[in-house]
Amino acid sequence: MTSENAGLTSKDYYFDSYAHFGIHEEMLKDEVRTTSYRDSIMKNKHLFQDKVVLDVGCGTGILSMFAAKAGAKHVIGVDMSNIIDKARLIVEENGLSDRITLLKGKMEEVELPFPSVDIIISEWMGYFLLYESMLDTVLLARDRYLSPNGKIFPDTATMVISTIEDGDYKEDKLSFWDNVYGFKMSAIKDAAMHEPLVDTVESRVVNASQCVFKTIDIMTVTKADLNFSVPFEISIMRDDYVHAFISWFDIEFRACHKPVRFSTGPFAKYTHWKQTVFYTPNTLTVCKGDTIKGTIDCAPNAENPRDLDITIDYQLTGKEESSEDRMVFRMC
Repeated sequence: MTSENAGLTSKDYYFDSYAHFGIHEEMLKDEVRTTSYRDSIMKNKHLFQDKVVLDVGCGTGILSMFAAKAGAKHVIGVDMSNIIDKARLIVEENGLSDRITLLKGKMEEVELPFPSVDIIISEWMGYFLLYESMLDTVLLARDRYLSPNGKIFPDTATMVISTIEDGDYKEDKLSFWDNVYGFKMSAIKDAAMHEPLVDTVESRVVNASQCVFKTIDIMTVTKADLNFSVPFEISIMRDDYVHAFISWFDIEFRACHKPVRFSTGPFAKYTHWKQTVFYTPNTLTVCKGDTIKGTIDCAPNAENPRDLDITIDYQLTGKEESSEDRMVFRMC
């Protein structure tokens, strides 16, 4: 480690990672993500006309430029990452420097050129919706700057859980460590069992109903609400095996004249958020009509609040098997 990097924390590396162009390329090429934001803004010009807009975590400035093109009086983009240096050049290249002001720094430290804003736009979502905890920053901006009749884009998020049959992939990802060229590596296997897997899941392997276990109204939610313990209940749809729980989230822009929605689930078009998989320690034998009830606990990790501590307690009541377990994960 060089002397200039000495003393950097994981939070510092989080912001530094967003200075790399590859991350922004992946997000911009995510058609579901980017077109949903574009449509929510450009198809609702009457909401943006002559308004002051704040773009929290502006990145390359794409959302700021959508808002300016939609008729905003002025747009302020804020980002901690060095990508904002490139964003200034992008804004200038597109002839929008007179209507977009980009500020480099933390939301709680920068000084905005306006005392309040009419609209906040932000692409704050992480894996499992809350990983990286950028929503905290949006809520700070809301409480400090949003006018009483202001709007937030997007304004609603829902978190969903189901189960999957995933024996072959689980074998490849976890049982691999039982024999690595003749050597046992159980220490890694144990660690892998407690780390959620972010990957694309085929819809055909989903074998239970979908349960919305958390709905977040971004206009009213508090930081404390993001530390939660909530129940869920799902029904098995066919005779099968359960190797893991799966979670995803859906996003809505309800402030639009005609609401814009997108899903990150396995039944929808691919997004870079993919889905989050939580493998069970043992394979569950399930029959159509069986129920799985439980609770999901989610909280920021005490050492690094951008990580998540997730616990899933479940009870299977089935024709062939009844069982219960507690699974503890850290998303980092």
